[in-house]
Amino acid sequence: MLKSKTFVKKTRSGGVMKVVREHYLRDDIWCGSEVCSECKQESTVLQRDSCIESNLCSYPHYLLPDTNVVLHQIDVLEDPVIRNVIILQTVLQEVRHRSAPVYKRLKDIIHEKEKHFYTFTNEHHRETFIEREPGESANDHNDRAIRVAAKWYSQHLKTAEPDTDGLKVVLLTNDRGNKEQAEEKGLLVYKFEEYVKSLIANPELVDHLALSNDDKNEITSSKLLFPEHLPLSKIQAGIKSGSFLQGTFRASRDNYLEATVFVQGEQEDGTEVLIQGLQNLNRAVYQDVVAVQLLPRNEWVAPSSVVLQDEGKAKDDNAEEEEEEKALRISAAEAARKPTGKVVGIIKRNWRPFCGMLNVSQIKESTRHLFTPADRRVPRIRIETRQASTLAGQRIMVAIDGWPKHSRYPNGHFVRSLGNAGEKDTEQEVLLLEHDVPHQAFSQAVLSFLPKMPWAITPEDMARREDLRHLAVCSVDPPGCTDIDDALHCRQLDNGNLEVGVHIADVSHFIRPGNALDNEAANRGTTVYLCGKRIDMVPELLSSNLCSLRSSVERLAFSCIWEMNHEAEIIRTRFTKSAINSKASLTYAEAQMRIDDNTKNDDITESLRGLNKLAKILKRRRIEKGALTLSSLEVRFHMDSETHDPIDLQTKELMETNSMVEEFMLLANISVAQKIYDEFSECALLRKHPAPPPSNYDILLKAAKSKDVEIHTDSAKALADSLDVAKVDGFPYFNTLLRILATRCMMQAVYFCSGMDSDFHHYGLASPIYTHFTSPIRRYADIIVHRLLAVAIGADSTYPDLMDKHKQSALCNNLNYRHKMSQYAQRASVAFHTQLFFKSRGILNEDGFVLFVRKNAIIVLIPKFGLEGTVFFDAKDKTAPKLVFDEEGPTLTVEQHTFCIFDRVKVTITLDDSNVQHQKIRMSLIDPVIPGVSVPAPDVEPQAKKAKLDR
Repeated sequence: MLKSKTFVKKTRSGGVMKVVREHYLRDDIWCGSEVCSECKQESTVLQRDSCIESNLCSYPHYLLPDTNVVLHQIDVLEDPVIRNVIILQTVLQEVRHRSAPVYKRLKDIIHEKEKHFYTFTNEHHRETFIEREPGESANDHNDRAIRVAAKWYSQHLKTAEPDTDGLKVVLLTNDRGNKEQAEEKGLLVYKFEEYVKSLIANPELVDHLALSNDDKNEITSSKLLFPEHLPLSKIQAGIKSGSFLQGTFRASRDNYLEATVFVQGEQEDGTEVLIQGLQNLNRAVYQDVVAVQLLPRNEWVAPSSVVLQDEGKAKDDNAEEEEEEKALRISAAEAARKPTGKVVGIIKRNWRPFCGMLNVSQIKESTRHLFTPADRRVPRIRIETRQASTLAGQRIMVAIDGWPKHSRYPNGHFVRSLGNAGEKDTEQEVLLLEHDVPHQAFSQAVLSFLPKMPWAITPEDMARREDLRHLAVCSVDPPGCTDIDDALHCRQLDNGNLEVGVHIADVSHFIRPGNALDNEAANRGTTVYLCGKRIDMVPELLSSNLCSLRSSVERLAFSCIWEMNHEAEIIRTRFTKSAINSKASLTYAEAQMRIDDNTKNDDITESLRGLNKLAKILKRRRIEKGALTLSSLEVRFHMDSETHDPIDLQTKELMETNSMVEEFMLLANISVAQKIYDEFSECALLRKHPAPPPSNYDILLKAAKSKDVEIHTDSAKALADSLDVAKVDGFPYFNTLLRILATRCMMQAVYFCSGMDSDFHHYGLASPIYTHFTSPIRRYADIIVHRLLAVAIGADSTYPDLMDKHKQSALCNNLNYRHKMSQYAQRASVAFHTQLFFKSRGILNEDGFVLFVRKNAIIVLIPKFGLEGTVFFDAKDKTAPKLVFDEEGPTLTVEQHTFCIFDRVKVTITLDDSNVQHQKIRMSLIDPVIPGVSVPAPDVEPQAKKAKLDR
């Protein structure tokens, strides 16, 4: 049966257009229940015995939730207890329009067989389709459609199987009007909270309930703590007229009464508006999109250098807070003021479930408790739970439901427990969730696009490939590496020149554009390496097997081959898809030993020597052009093979072979970047590294000046040259410290689309153009670059998204975000393992250097462990020494002793685990000795060595 849907749409030019769509109604849409014999369905989803212990519904029943229940109570619906649920097409479509994350979670539940969630296409069923009545709002129409479908289901199940033991359909809604109209129609209907609270066998479900608007007001005091948020219409008008600014709210980690709002400008740059004080922050949460009104200039303040943590007494009294806000302003009067404003409204909430721990209420019988998020930028959240005693000491997840203007803290609900705080697996899970690293197992849909095993290269695969399986190709990687992206070869040609090849795993052969595997890899963006764990971007079958260029197996590759003379000058470059068979998988140390061992003259060793010789020339030439060699201390943990706890911690050593591989990877990336840009000037995916603004170098210049060394920063070449000659007699580590500091001054390198930008330069590599081509197993950017290069050389076909610069640009934004979060996650993992290491070692005394000087502290670097820590001079429990901070130096005088950057100090290191959630490495000063400030060197207990077996 054919119906037509008519609606009116506004066109771009301001006109009005009538749209008529055909809408087919059918008789063959089945109900999905095992009970039914009328519907001719092959398989059913809803069970016959759908019993759940409820003191409201003692009979078997199916649940039919409305849209708002799905949107707000998805945490409850995901619980295994909730089964046999009918999801109407009306509900599914509305959820899809209103919340992409909830829609994805709902689709995942529908796919879970044991949940028995059934999608009923009510909009196309002849008896449940309803036309919109004149003057009926879309919302009322949807509510009516849900009631009509619920009515149909009740009658259908009765007639289909009259003798069923009263199987009923229960409509769940939180909308008072909808409930009343359903009751008038004789439907069985309950408020969602009522129903969940009736599930006597599962009281824990009550904790998952999101608060409804009625409940939100109960928890609050009558006193207004915050100004009212403006409605969206007023906000939009204000942004248009310029009286408000729209930006992203970024809370401070160190000061809960301060935040900045980043307002995106026309170009790359944007401005920051400072927000201070609870009233002005006005219930904005980290990452929300907010509307800000600038305060009059005479009320502008400067960012505070006071560190204030919300200590989390359940403050609803403001006396203490007013004191703290005063402290902010006193410190603010001194320095340069910044544009300051107040939040007048919220444009988009960016709430996600937060990890953290429960502060159990002091009142014995209380069910209301404060939750402290792990991320200091997120406010504490008030939740209701009856499981507080069980959850104390556990890491849990909590979602925010709302933040009424009467309440000091937002209200939320318990989502799930992650495990005991401090345990390795729990902390790793928290770390991944907090850095938004997708780490769930790959879904069946994704795995279905993997090649079938056993896999082998076929004649079709070889049709557009060169056969390079005879070449002496080898790979050089860190120890234990299983995802081998790259392999190299070098051989003498008959004309006396050298042929050098970089062979990269051909991942894009296995991952085809637009399928589920491709979408998953594009979303993950990068493989994340944590200490002792790897979160793959692509399933293991590809990352550690079919795409990994292991030795003695045939693999598909994408090869970049140069003809060079012995001075490493490129005569010819060509790109080809290929098949290779690596002759050796070496570690950096093994490759180094082969090069140094004069008795070895086999093909692989000769190839490595040729590569090493050319790499040295390439590196020298790159540095002459102004490429920077910076330093950052990377640490490597030695893990206990049984407990997997760190037993030793040392900084990574770099060898000549590290540099050899790096040089050819850089060369391949530059060659490919040039090629794809020549072919596709509008949609090449490139990588740039912007030059830092001059002010970034202030700290470096001051640090060098304190040791009478001059650093020039007008260009990368000037910086590189002055770093090379920066030396201080009797202080061999000075140059490394300077390079570590120079690294901190740099900007972040980013991916971008060539058609959307004009500045391509890579500052750190001193290269006019650059991209990523050499690691497609662990970076999605490289897969796109492979696809572009394959189209450029005629080895593969193109597809629309590849040539769409706006899509490409949106992809780059996600890749930059994932890349940044993965770096933060890696650092957090190193920090956690460092804490585990110091936990097992007790107290250690170590030499260090002052890296930064602050108003009340020095930040010390311990080179042995690549560890940074802070020595505070204003501890709460003792009288503060006399402190004089000179910003020009910068220097800090403590009593009679003055600290400058790069001063040598001796400190004692311990782990402070008094706050389980925010454990810290504590450092105290031993040397220089300052009476009343430094501590005597504690005796360090020698570590009991494990007895070694005589072999």
